[in-house]
Amino acid sequence: MPRLGVGQQAWRLTVAALVGLPIWLTTLALTRKQPGGPDTWILVGDPLVALGCLTLLVWRRRWPLTVALAVAVASTASALATGAALLALCSVATRRRPVETGAVSLAYVIASQLSVEMFPVEGSEDVALWVQVVVPALTAGMAAAAGTAVGARRAEMRSLRERAESAEREQSARAAQARALERNRIAREMHDVLAHRISLVAMQAGVLDHRRDLPADENRVLVRGIAEGSHQALEELREVLGVLRADPGRPEPPQPSLDRVPDLVADARASGLDVRLTDGVTATPPGGVGRTCYRIVQEALTNAAKHAPGAVVQVTLDGAEGGTLDIRVRNGPAPLRTTRPPASGFGLLGLGERITLAGGELDHRATPDGGYVLTARLPWPDGPAPTHEKSA
Repeated sequence: MPRLGVGQQAWRLTVAALVGLPIWLTTLALTRKQPGGPDTWILVGDPLVALGCLTLLVWRRRWPLTVALAVAVASTASALATGAALLALCSVATRRRPVETGAVSLAYVIASQLSVEMFPVEGSEDVALWVQVVVPALTAGMAAAAGTAVGARRAEMRSLRERAESAEREQSARAAQARALERNRIAREMHDVLAHRISLVAMQAGVLDHRRDLPADENRVLVRGIAEGSHQALEELREVLGVLRADPGRPEPPQPSLDRVPDLVADARASGLDVRLTDGVTATPPGGVGRTCYRIVQEALTNAAKHAPGAVVQVTLDGAEGGTLDIRVRNGPAPLRTTRPPASGFGLLGLGERITLAGGELDHRATPDGGYVLTARLPWPDGPAPTHEKSA
């Protein structure tokens, strides 16, 4: 148990002294009626023993059973120490250990009987023995019951405190996990958004570096493409970071879906990548499937621009409602040898996680002719969907 402060100790000891005071005054009044007046022990020894018992109660939380038994035994010689004995019994009962509580209660009842025999007063012989036993027993029972109730209350408060601390730790853990998941999501979105644009810009810059014989018009086209691609990359980065700065209740902007794949292919063509799109999808899949399809094509075109600049890239989409949405992106060997930007190595890893969450399958491998092929299959559940207009 935690140690009590000075004020907490003081009022408890004061109550114990006040409880014993009426018993001592009653004993003093009865002894005055006897021949010879009150005994010197009642006037001097009894208060001194009570003072010692009250002092001993200061250490009742450190040695509860020892202090309680010592005070109960000492109360045999002091009527004023009765309150101290009851407080010690109550303190032991807060531990809710029946054996300890029973032992101290028994010691208190026996001490009460011995006290009557050691300091007889007028009329005490007329009191029945069972009354002399029952009254101290009831008093001890009330003190034990009060202590047990206090102990139960303390245990309940301790349990509630532990539950609150546990809930706070769990909440902190959930918040940390949510922050980690959000950081991963933002990192994935930034990779998806920026890697594609930067790869196209790097491919155009590589062409300028290796083709010194290009006409001025083509040079201007490539330079304009680099400038526009860099500007678009900054705009898309600003949109992603804007989500972080937005109010929590503000909805996020809509994510690109399957209907944006033709625009993605057009941007890649404008940057100099030879992309050919074959779209055999006749309906619009659910939002999650469409977004995953878009990210798959985007990552595949990004890798093609990084590792196979100048190669022909064939994008094939096919599927139907109630079946699967199949994506296939194949590029041939790279005819140009340019300085490639450093690869993070997380593009395909993040793509695999995204496809796994969607319940799909991913496969990517090199082809015998030196190219590369990426295939993905996403489940397309039944459900109403609007018509999807094809474009190439």
